[in-house]
Amino acid sequence: MDFEPLPSAAGDATADETPPGRAVCSSGCGRPSTVCLCPYLPATPLPTSTTVVVLHHPHALRRNPLSTLPLLARSLSNLRLIPGRRLLPSSGPLIPNPVLLLFPSPGAADLASWCRSTPPAARANPTLLLLDGTWKQAKEMHAASLPFLSSFAVPVSLPVDCGVDGDSMFEGKLVVKKEPHKGCVSTMEAVARALRLLEPEGRGAEIEETMVGVLRAMVAFQAEHLQHRPMKPRVKMRKKKDIKREEEMKRDARLE
Repeated sequence: MDFEPLPSAAGDATADETPPGRAVCSSGCGRPSTVCLCPYLPATPLPTSTTVVVLHHPHALRRNPLSTLPLLARSLSNLRLIPGRRLLPSSGPLIPNPVLLLFPSPGAADLASWCRSTPPAARANPTLLLLDGTWKQAKEMHAASLPFLSSFAVPVSLPVDCGVDGDSMFEGKLVVKKEPHKGCVSTMEAVARALRLLEPEGRGAEIEETMVGVLRAMVAFQAEHLQHRPMKPRVKMRKKKDIKREEEMKRDARLE
C-alpha cells in the first residue's frame, strides 16, 4: 500500500544529534561513543517478509532522545518511517496483503489469536502498521487516521492490562521509559514481538531476539547513566481548578 504522509515540521532534528564537542560513533548507530550500540546491531538490516510501516509524530525524534526509531531503522530492511499526524489515502491501488494496525484499541484482536485463526496463505507478506509518539499523540493519530484505515486495516494488539500500572526503566530490562499500563512497550519492542508471530518458518524468534538484544543494551546504558545522576524532586503538578479553589478560599478567609 502507498501511504501519503502529512509533511513534517521544518527543521526537525533526529534523536542521534549530540552537543558539539561530544564524540559520536560514525560506524552506524550515530550515538555518543560512550553508549555506542554498534556491537549489538545486526551487521546488515534484517530482511523480513513483513513490511513494517511506522507513522511517527513529527516531534517524536526531535523531542524524545529515547526514541527507538533510529535503532529500528538500522535493524530492519523492510521498514518505512513516515512523519505525520495521520494517514491519508493515496492515488495508488491497495495491495492485497493484509494490513495490520497494531494499536491497543478496544476493538483490536489479540495478534497471536489472529495469527492462529488466519490461514497462512491469507496472512503471508503482511503490512504491520504502528503509530509512534507519546501515548496521547498516538491516540490522536489513531483517531485522525481511523476514517481512512477502518475501510481495510485489521486492528490488532499485543496484550495490555489497563488495570495495572506499567513498569519503569528500573523495573524492566526493556523499558525505555515509564509506561502507563502493564503490557505497553516501546515501538521497537512492539515490532519485535509482532514479528515473532508474523514471520514464517520460525524466523520470527531469531529476529525478535536480535532486536530485543539491541533494546536491552540501550536500556542498560540509560539505567547506568541515571544511577549516577542526581535526581531532582519533581514538582507536583496541580490542576487549574484546584489552584482556583485555593485562591477563592484564601479570598473568602480575608473577607471574614
